[in-house]
Amino acid sequence: MSSLLRRKSLDQVTVHEAGRRLVPTLSWPHLIALGIGAIVGTGIYTLIGVGANLAGPAVLISFAIAGAVCACAALSYAELATMMPAAGSAYTYSYAALGEMIAWVVGWSLILEYSLVVSTVAVGWSGYAVGFLHGWGIDLPLALTAGPHVAGGFINLPAVLITFVVAGMLMAGTKESATLNAILVVVKIIALTLFVAIALPHFDTAHMDPFMPFGFAKSVGVGGVEQGVMAAAAIIFFAFYGFDAISTAAEETKKPDRDLAIGIIGSMVGCTIIYVLVALAAVGAMSYTIFGQSAEPLALILRELGSPGAAKWIGAAAVIALPTVLLAFLYGQSRIFFVMSRDGLLPRGLSKVSARTGTPIATTLFTAVLVAALAGVARLDEIAALANAGTLAAFTAVGLCLVVLRVREPGRVRKFRTPLAFIVGPLAVIGCVHLFFSLPSKTQLYFLAWNVVGLIAYFAYGRRNAVINKA
Repeated sequence: MSSLLRRKSLDQVTVHEAGRRLVPTLSWPHLIALGIGAIVGTGIYTLIGVGANLAGPAVLISFAIAGAVCACAALSYAELATMMPAAGSAYTYSYAALGEMIAWVVGWSLILEYSLVVSTVAVGWSGYAVGFLHGWGIDLPLALTAGPHVAGGFINLPAVLITFVVAGMLMAGTKESATLNAILVVVKIIALTLFVAIALPHFDTAHMDPFMPFGFAKSVGVGGVEQGVMAAAAIIFFAFYGFDAISTAAEETKKPDRDLAIGIIGSMVGCTIIYVLVALAAVGAMSYTIFGQSAEPLALILRELGSPGAAKWIGAAAVIALPTVLLAFLYGQSRIFFVMSRDGLLPRGLSKVSARTGTPIATTLFTAVLVAALAGVARLDEIAALANAGTLAAFTAVGLCLVVLRVREPGRVRKFRTPLAFIVGPLAVIGCVHLFFSLPSKTQLYFLAWNVVGLIAYFAYGRRNAVINKA
């Protein structure tokens, strides 16, 4: 049993062999842009409709609950990332604090999270791209814009193509892709500011009544759909995470002791403000029953308010800027694969770094193929919920790691100290566990099945090939 919980030394977490080290090229503006690029995306552009459909106007409370849980997790991440400035995020922290098998489960859950996030965002981007082109009189055939779950659909080709475009950007170089990401983030924020400026003056309290039509706790509604404020919060949780992608950039940050905490906390504060304003403007300007089923709810609201020109620009901004989310999470996914490979838990060939670009090209390409296959055929609501399950598992582990290391390593230097750590850490754990059980029951079973497969892979390959096993 002890071999299953063997731990990496905190002093060895940042020591890597030649040819398998990532190159530090990023500073705090890149990290904040990476965080905002990841956080502000499909969650507000697309999933606000899904959430409103589950909670009604009380989706505002759902945003607040999801944001509060993520704030506790973000504070935990900030301390751990500055203590262990290495790629791998929650997987790396768990390997040092909780042991190898738990780290494997966390890493396997992160693979699920990042893969499905990229797939979800690619599908969301496709919805806006198709709507944008339709506004200009260009209609793509249904067979090439929807998966087989839609009558007449075959493959979501725009979702597949954008995945490979973003992967190509990442393979070209981390700093280059991060700089382009920062420019696109500015475009996205301007577009959301435009939406708030147009929609908020149309705020009508009648659209807020009834405020909580489906209740607070998760309940089964018509057609077996699980509704309520907590059910929506468990889905909307997807809209807030993304700061964990910053922690995967720790090894590529020039001044991690300072910049990681700035990037993680700065992006969360900025995005919370943006989300509150956009969600308030949306549910106040129009009944959720109208935009709740739309693949492009913000653009639909503007069209219904008599601003078709602004709707086109919102659609254009989504088409241009949603790939920033793809970039952040595809980046994070490739780094999780990379670190698990470097540790020997996955095939070592995936952890080779290109001497020319300083990026793990094989890992990035492998990740792109995997997520493009999912994006081509998957349903947005189902894959978003399953992505949340993986994230909630990782965030739970990070809250535990914070408390465990405070107890086990009280004298360790911490460049950023989480305030009230013995309250914040447990709150992150409790909040994430509660949100997990608010997910659809089918999602929980899929997550369990995913981890059963993962543990089979661990005992068949990872445990005996782990580098730590050969030390």
